[in-house]
This record gives sequence, structure tokens and C-alpha cells, in this order.
Amino acid sequence: MSVVRLADYQAPDWRILHTRLVFELDPERSLVNARLELERLGADDAPLRLHGEELDLLSLRLDGRVLRASEYRYLDGVLEIASAPARCVLETTVAISPQANTRLEGLYVSGPMLLTQCEAEGFRRITFFIDQPDVQSSFDVELRADKARYPVLLSNGNPTGSGELEDGRHWARWHDPHPKPAYLFAVVAGDIDCVMAPFTTMDGRKVEVRVWAERRDVPRCQYALEATLRAMRWDEERFGRAYDLDQFNIVATQHFTMGAMENKGLNIFNARYVLADARSATDADYEAIESVIGHEYFHNWSGNRVTLRDWFQLSLKEGLTVFRDQEFTADLRSRGVKRIADVRLLRARQFVEDSGPLAHPVRPPEYAEINNFYTATVYEKGAEVIRMLHTLVGEATFRRALDRYFSTHDGQSATVEDLLAAIAVESGRDLSQFKRWYEQAGTPQVEVEDEFDAASGRYRLRIRQHTAPTPGQPDKEPLHLPLRIALYDAEGRDLSARLKGDAERGEGLLELRGAEHTVELDGLDAKPLPAFLHGLSAPVRLRYAYSAAELGRLVGVEQDPLLRWDAMQRLAHAAIVERSAAHRDALIEASGQLLKDAAADPAFIAECLLLPDVATLADACSAIDFDALIKEREDLLDLLAETHSDASAARYAALARVEPDALSPAAAAARRLKNVLLPWLTRLDPEARAATTQFREAGTMTDRLGALACLLHFDAPAAPEALAAFRSEWAEDLLVTDKWIGLKVTRPQPETLDEVRALLGDRELWQPTNPNRVRAVLGAFGRSNPVAMHRKDGAGYELYAEQVVALDAINPQVSARLATALEQWRRLDSVRRPLAEASLKRIREGARSRDLNDVVTRLLEG
Repeated sequence: MSVVRLADYQAPDWRILHTRLVFELDPERSLVNARLELERLGADDAPLRLHGEELDLLSLRLDGRVLRASEYRYLDGVLEIASAPARCVLETTVAISPQANTRLEGLYVSGPMLLTQCEAEGFRRITFFIDQPDVQSSFDVELRADKARYPVLLSNGNPTGSGELEDGRHWARWHDPHPKPAYLFAVVAGDIDCVMAPFTTMDGRKVEVRVWAERRDVPRCQYALEATLRAMRWDEERFGRAYDLDQFNIVATQHFTMGAMENKGLNIFNARYVLADARSATDADYEAIESVIGHEYFHNWSGNRVTLRDWFQLSLKEGLTVFRDQEFTADLRSRGVKRIADVRLLRARQFVEDSGPLAHPVRPPEYAEINNFYTATVYEKGAEVIRMLHTLVGEATFRRALDRYFSTHDGQSATVEDLLAAIAVESGRDLSQFKRWYEQAGTPQVEVEDEFDAASGRYRLRIRQHTAPTPGQPDKEPLHLPLRIALYDAEGRDLSARLKGDAERGEGLLELRGAEHTVELDGLDAKPLPAFLHGLSAPVRLRYAYSAAELGRLVGVEQDPLLRWDAMQRLAHAAIVERSAAHRDALIEASGQLLKDAAADPAFIAECLLLPDVATLADACSAIDFDALIKEREDLLDLLAETHSDASAARYAALARVEPDALSPAAAAARRLKNVLLPWLTRLDPEARAATTQFREAGTMTDRLGALACLLHFDAPAAPEALAAFRSEWAEDLLVTDKWIGLKVTRPQPETLDEVRALLGDRELWQPTNPNRVRAVLGAFGRSNPVAMHRKDGAGYELYAEQVVALDAINPQVSARLATALEQWRRLDSVRRPLAEASLKRIREGARSRDLNDVVTRLLEG
């Protein structure tokens, strides 16, 4: 399989000064007329090459003249004209079939809409273009369509006119004053409606903000509209970034491969990140909507106004924007709980990715298929790299650096080096070593040993960093990483400001640059209790020989919510994986103290009481025995429930009285803890009375789903009736039905595999062209049901492989992402490993797309 390499990058030979597009929209056969004003930048003999895939070329003119067949070549997705003038106008007409486009790349059909998805390389399925990020053009777009079928016609930028045509058709024109690469282009045509609100930017621009959806769903768009307004104001206040068009449109669709897309002025969203009301959405849904709305809006500057030179720089926009959306949520909600959630995701997905055959740097040196690099490493680890820079230079300097970056590169295609240069100038720092974070794959391991000399009162920390080999990178160099620490004395006072030694900045922040570091503290009466990585100051694995008692004490004295949570995770990990009785007992005691803490945020307590999931536990095992891990985890949960039965029942009852129907942060936090405690209560009650009552009386979807999960996953007597009632009530709602399906396929029993087969055979429920439904069935099964997925007879792997191959013919991106659920196959136990390998080989034999071939080849050969 051919690869694209960063080292081979060359500036484009041509640029597109202006693009005019006219669409004759029809679901079966749409015509696209394109007029490109071109200018040669490279050598005089540089041919004109444009990308175009699966296009029916109807007309081709150069400077008004029809080209003969001998004057151009259209082969393997490239249109080449050997002798184009240095400045010229190319006009093409192509036909495409949106209805047949199940890949959901380019122009496709979703319910009553025609819409586009162009990132990364979808625009070449619409018309011929130089489809790469460093080729930017201004756009004028005219959309023509049947008015009754498609009364709303949207594109990027500002509307410039509309009118009527013959035969019941109409037209609308849009102009985007900001040059953009093709991947940010967007069109939506449909029978849709919106909620709207005005917004005045900090520089006085009047903006109309609209959130569009299918007409029946418009009432559920209000929260997304409010979240958009919050994001726009927050970006002005925190980063000084104002919106720059007269309209900002968001459109929700039920058919979307990813979460959302930041097309300039016309964001297209997966409906799950837009539609919400108090009856149908969970608290997690509301937070996800706010986060994704913020993320895509923040791209207006970090991705659109300043875009990418090439796709290797993907984390330049995604890592930076994830950091910005994390800060948005943290500023609006609980900063501590948000940080815990982000780190939990990082460890469960990105750390696992870093330790397997799909490991790659934040900026990969090469790729075979760019769609496969929309990964946790690019997004979540990329955000952690930005967070480290923020930690190293501080908020004020970081803000100045971003101002410099945006102003210097406004309207340009930038690189990682451009961002680092802006930070280096404003901070006066040398970031050449820090750049290794973008170049080296793998999660670094920081090992700490300490010693205390009672006679002299000297305390010494010896710190080493090491990164294990990853595919293609056997040797690693030391990284520049910030390690924020605290040292607590017997009274709980932090002594870290007195540290002295290598690369020490005070306030407990060490800057590690070499493979080994030593720091010391003098004049102590006793050995202090150390705490490392406050706020996860670097995305590393920390090894320090904490005793169970020390971890238990950290839960009590530490002020950083993340480190308190981490101490609980370490206790649980040792109790489950190492079967340590001391750590088990310390965890039980600490859990009891947290349950009694009426002053702490209930959402924080909920996070602390949640044990590490099976995937996170498995990541720490050299040979993964799912049966043993699941049994030890379940036994520990049983013990916690039994030990704290009275306290958990009392706390649950108290929480149930806190604003049960309200959507306030306090009520959401109460529900969070209540629904963590409900499974504890259900474990002790075969009749599941608390869960049955909660399901019957629930005033929110959060409480209803939490109760239904308990009834189903503990095989409660009321489960069949509750499942049927829920299904009947929400049968017409795709998104809520996805939640119902997700509960069914994650029931932790081996026979759940039969239920998955039944769902796949249900013509009403199984919708393989809808990525949300595919994720609800196969994504949830493969990632969140280790009991059934990893059955020792291999039946889970066989079914999964069969479906991954079948989906490859429909939507290769979805198929390739599903295949990554088997990324840990080499570390499975001796029974499961050959079965998983055989299934991966069957996937490779059946794969037809570059997307799936790339992923499964790396899984097998990495």
C-alpha cells in the first residue's frame, strides 16, 4: 500500500485564486459546475493536477475552449492537464449520485437533506479541485433545487441572494470572504427548520446564530443554540477571538460518520450532539453537546482562519481545539471533575493506543490513509501536549503566544513549528526538545525513587524517564516534560516550594529534560508523602512504590481532585490486578470516608467510587486474562457494596431528594452519584427494588437509563417489562433507541452475543448506513462488553470480523474504526490470542478499502 510521507512535502505548483460553483441538486443525479481561476506557482512545465474521485466528467473547458481527449488525462483519481497557461480558467461539469453515497464523504443524502462532508478528502468526490489543505480559495456558490423538497439552501459564508426558477425550483447564492481549503467547504439543502438568536461580537458585528434540524426535532435544538452563544462569548473573553461572518449556522443530521465538522460558518453535526430536551437527553448528553458545540465553534480560529499546511499537522488544529473545548467546559462546570473525565478517557483509549500496534506520534511521519489518523493520539494526546505548553509558560504568556500565532498566520496554512515558534518568542524559551512530543510515539514512563536520611533531614528524589519502543521507533530520546509535585508533612502542609535541584522552577514544578533527574529537600523532621503529576501535568505513566496506607492518606490530604481520584484508581488497580489485600482494605476505608463527605462535590465522589474499567485494567497486563480481571473486579464491587450497604443506601436516599427533575449542575451532580450507588444497592437485592422504583418514577433520562441498566445487567425480574416499555415509548426516536440498544449489547453475559445477532437480523433496528446505529450495536459490543466479545470460544471475534468486512463495503471509515477494538490482541491469553488473530486475518482477506486495509495490516504486522 502506497504511503504519503511528511519528509516528501512540497509546496503546491498551482493555487486557486477563486472558485465559483453552481449545484443542480438532486438526490439521484446532481450536477456540479465549477469555474476555477488558477495560477501556476511552480516550474514553467509543472502540469495542472486536480483531484477527483468517482466523478462523471461531462464537460471540460480551459479558458473557454473545450479540451480534446488527447489534451488531458483522468486516471486513478487525478485529472492532469499537461500544458495549461500560467494563469487560466478551468471550467468543469460533473455528475454525482448523492443517493448512492453510503460512504458519507462528499455530497450525500440524510433523510430530507442533501449535505456534504469534505474532511479529510471528501471534496474530490464533489468536483475537481486541488484537494489539499495548503491550497486555499475564495468561494462563490449557487445552489439550485426543487423548492418543495429542499426549501432551505445553505453554504459557507454570507448569503448574497435568492430567487425563483422555472418548474418549481429556486436558487440561493453564498459568498465566503475568507479563503479556505476544500475540506472546509459545505452545502446543506433540505426541508429543515431552525431556532435562532442574535449575537453581537466584542467588535460590534451583528450575527444571526441558527441551529437547524429536521422539523420534528427543532424544539430539541434550544440547548445547542444556548451552548453556541456561550461558546462565542467565552472565546472572546478567554482568548480574544471574535466571530467574523454575518451568520453562523449549525445543522444536525442523523447520518454522520464523526461527531461534527467545523466548515466555515456552516457546521454540520451528528444529531446526537445537537438534539436534547429534559425528557430525552441525559446529563452526559448535555455536557457532550456543550463540549462539541464549543469544539467546532473554536475551530473558527484554530483550524479555519489558521488552517493546516498538510494533513500531518492535523493535531495543530485538533489538539489545540480539544484543549480549548476542555477549558470551556472546565470554566463553565466543575474543573476538577472535568479533568478527571479527560484523564479517564486518555488512559482508557490513548494510553492503550500508545501501547499497541497502532501507536503513532502526535504528528505521524507518514500515512497510507489519512482517515485513520483521526485518533485519540492526535486529539487527546495532542491536547495534553498543548496543556504542557500552557503549564510551562503560564496563562498570560500562553494567551499572548496564541494572539501572535493567530495574527501572524491569519489566512495561512500553518505547521506545528509555527505554533511552537510563537510560544518560544513570547516566552523566551527554547522548545526544540519539547518538539519531540510531536515526533515520538508511546507513553513515557516516569519512575521515581526516594530516600530520607533521618540524621541529616535530607530527602532526595531520583527521577527517570523512559519510553518503550513502538512500531517504527525502537529508540527514544528524553522528553521535556513538566512534573508538578507536592510533598506533604505530617500535618498535611505542602513542602515542595523548598525543593532544589535540576530544572526546578518552584511552586512544585520540575522541568524534566534528561533521562535522569535528582532533587533534594533539606531540614526535615520526617519523610514527607509525595504526590506527583498534579492535574496530570504530563501525559505519562508514573511508577512510585506507594504503600496502601500512603495512597489512603493521599485521598484525605491531597487538594487536587485529580490526584485524589488517581489514588483511588491505584488502590483499585492493585486490589484487582495484584490481588493486594492491603490495597483492597485501604480502598474500602477511603470509599467509606468519601461516602460520608457531605461537603464534597457528589460528581467528584462518583468519579472516585467508579473502579477502572476492564480495558484500563487490561492495559496494565502483559497477558490479558479477561475472565480473571472481570471476576476480581466483580468481587471487589460486591465487597464494596456489602461493606457500605447502610451508608450507600442512606446517601442514595438523600440524593434522590435533590431537585429530581432539574437540569442544574447541582442536580446533575446528585444524579451522577446516585446512579453510581444504584448498582451497589442492586447487587445486594435480587429483586432490584430500588432500581425498579427509580425506573418507574424517573423524571430524567439519566435516572431512567441508570435504572434500566441495573435491571438489565443484573437480570432483575422487572427487566423484561422495563425494556419493553422503554422500547415502546421511544421506538420512533433514533437517538434514544441507540441508548436502549447500547444497554442490551453491553449486558455482561456470554449469551449477549445471541442478542447482538438478533439485532443484526432485525430489519427495523439494524441500519448499517447509519453510523450512530452501527456504533450503538457493534461499537458498544466490541469496546464495552468484554464478557461476550472476548468469549473463549472465539464466537465474539468471528461475529465482529464478519460485520467489519460487511460494513467495509458501505462505510470504510466506520469499518476501520471498529477494527481497532482488537488492538490489544497480541497481549491476550494463549486461548484467545490465536482466535483473535484468525479473525483479524479474515478481516484482511475480506477488506476492500484503503481505510480498513491500512488498519488491519498495522494490527497484524505492527
